[in-house]
Amino acid sequence: MPGRHRTMDMARGFAVMGIVLMNIIAFAMPSAAYYNPDAWGGTSIPDRLVWALSFILIDGKMRGLFSLLFGASMLLLMDRTELAGGDGRRPHIIRCLWLGLFGIVHYLLLWWGDILALYAVVGLIAMLFAGKEPMQLVKLAFLSFTLHMAIVTALILDLKWSIGRATAAGDLARMGPMLDGIGRPGGAGIASELAIYHGNWAGMIAHKAADYIGWGISGLTYMSLDTLGFMLLGMAMLKSGFLTGRWDREQYLGTARHCFLIGIPPMIALAVWTWASGFDTVTTFGTNFAWSFPFRIPLTVGWTALIMAIIAHRTPGAFLSRVEAAGRMSLSNYLGTSLLMTALFYGWGFGLFGELSRATCYLIVPLVWALMLIWSPLWQARFRYGPVEWLWRSFTMGRLQRLRR
Repeated sequence: MPGRHRTMDMARGFAVMGIVLMNIIAFAMPSAAYYNPDAWGGTSIPDRLVWALSFILIDGKMRGLFSLLFGASMLLLMDRTELAGGDGRRPHIIRCLWLGLFGIVHYLLLWWGDILALYAVVGLIAMLFAGKEPMQLVKLAFLSFTLHMAIVTALILDLKWSIGRATAAGDLARMGPMLDGIGRPGGAGIASELAIYHGNWAGMIAHKAADYIGWGISGLTYMSLDTLGFMLLGMAMLKSGFLTGRWDREQYLGTARHCFLIGIPPMIALAVWTWASGFDTVTTFGTNFAWSFPFRIPLTVGWTALIMAIIAHRTPGAFLSRVEAAGRMSLSNYLGTSLLMTALFYGWGFGLFGELSRATCYLIVPLVWALMLIWSPLWQARFRYGPVEWLWRSFTMGRLQRLRR
């Protein structure tokens, strides 16, 4: 039976660290700030610049990387089970059911931005394509991406049509709730979120529980197809040897260079267009939600290739060994970040929600990374699995697994 692929553990470590860059604004500010920098978080040049850098290089790309690695890990675990004489689908189905439960608990008790429940559902769909050849998986991935782009494009065009119709009828006020939902600065939803997340824990849970159905439907409608596409792409990358370090370093660097050349110039153009619009609500949301999507794909692959160029064909030193440890405990680190960040920003903790500027929030990220890189190897020196990984494995196997080394 094949052992763990250290390259994938290290890549997963970079992914779980990178996703903090994407999520920090969603932890620290009203959700409108995630779509529109004018909605909250300051309008200074540093605030604008960190928005632009995040939009161009990070936003959506780290979740794409996480999805790639989830698809590859899923396939790897199924293959290991089948090599041992078992049915690879059965434990995967059980794993996804438990992961979905973890995601629901994460959403209700900690943070509205959970992706685990979505991964659980999409992972069951991705399983159906496990036997496909790499090129078939790539084709299916781009079919999924195309369908996703069609859906988000239809949403933006419908939004523009609805606003135009309401404006012509002199009834733009009725579009208020919809505009608030896509990041309109000064919307009523911002004041409501500030009150809720400065309140107590019970109030936050009640607020999220009331929106649970809408949260699930929205996630499946607008995030499942792009997530499936990246999972399928990750499965293809595993089968081709891309994620296991079998490519030459120059191949990885060449792939990264080409992907960045394809993706970065149009992302810069979109950022300039959005900024020049004065961060118009519909323009900014459309850029974030739809028009940037085609360029996230090469940039996600580019980041993956660059990471593989760094870690493949070399013995990891002290830093990469810590990144590897963080990757082996990526689920614990992902949920631990939510616990730490909500304790810092929400009313049941230090109550800094909405208090820091956008640029200041990013100063917190290196501290979170340092915690991951310190506690992960310390934990693994004594235990075989991360704490949440141990629970997940025990639930999947139907019995408690040995934790101590």
